[in-house]
Amino acid sequence: MKDFTGYQHGIDLGGWLSQCDHTEERYDTFIKKEDLAVVQSWGLDHVRVPVDYNLVEDAEGNYKEEGFVRLQNVIDWCKEYGLNMILDLHKTFGFSFDSGENEFGFFENEAYQERFYRLWEEFAKRYGKFEHVAFELLNEVTEKRFSDTWNAVSTICIKRIRAFAPNTWILLGGYYNNSIEPLADLAWPVDDMVVYNFHCYEPLVFTHQGAPWVEGMDPAFRMPFECNYGDYLKYSNEELTMYQELEKNCFTGLDPEEMINIRYFERMVEEAVRISRERDVNLYCGEYGVIDCATPEDALKWFKLITACFDKHKIGRAAWTYREMDFGIADARMDGVRDELVKLL
Repeated sequence: MKDFTGYQHGIDLGGWLSQCDHTEERYDTFIKKEDLAVVQSWGLDHVRVPVDYNLVEDAEGNYKEEGFVRLQNVIDWCKEYGLNMILDLHKTFGFSFDSGENEFGFFENEAYQERFYRLWEEFAKRYGKFEHVAFELLNEVTEKRFSDTWNAVSTICIKRIRAFAPNTWILLGGYYNNSIEPLADLAWPVDDMVVYNFHCYEPLVFTHQGAPWVEGMDPAFRMPFECNYGDYLKYSNEELTMYQELEKNCFTGLDPEEMINIRYFERMVEEAVRISRERDVNLYCGEYGVIDCATPEDALKWFKLITACFDKHKIGRAAWTYREMDFGIADARMDGVRDELVKLL
């Protein structure tokens, strides 16, 4: 297994070129070059940059040169500040992890898939020559029924990228929104420059407490991090309509009277670590974080445990997220814990 050097401690630049209104004002003001200097000052080694196809394509699939120029600027800023960068296609034509984007049909439509391949070929032609840039094929495939199609599509896409970027790291995640459980169902790595990518917001009832977009969640619900497993299961059953079964599995076999500790996270990554060894592939967590409804002090406690687990198993990661988006680490509310927090990322 090649060492995934340079992608061990990072942060997402969410909400800038993705999950936004795609206006010039947003592009120009939400993240600036000076923010990369801040990331460097935190001691991090990379940024993950979510990008929607809207930045570089119009509705008909014609390329927008100004969008590619913006990406080149980010690549140049990262090089100037000694940072690596993951180019994450957060939304492609016909698919978004967010149903509110009204992107449908990608997994059933070969024309949409061909457009996806061509876009990645274009990225590879332009950016595959930069040693400090990695590619993430697609953010958060949603439903399990897409698994076989996604394995076929991702394999084809990687092979087509390789014609232009033979030595670029490529990150690949699975269904259930890049959950850790589906890694076993991913296609085996095409080559030794493929990384298995997952997202980790467990326990979801804590990290997404009060989140209005989570089905069943009461926006007024709050809980501390330091609870026993019995309470975690109880709150999950009450607040997580869509995710009850997944969350129940997280607590199976744990003493309901035991307070949450690192063993919870160790159990969570155990199978993924086994798969990484079996397939000789690196693991990477592209998103993890705590919503701003939790106290900064409780968020820090969560980060301490999960990053200790990541460090033990040499799992690279990028925290969600740098600014705003309900999870911002640079936000003023985190001033009291940020100096300690960024040492953990």
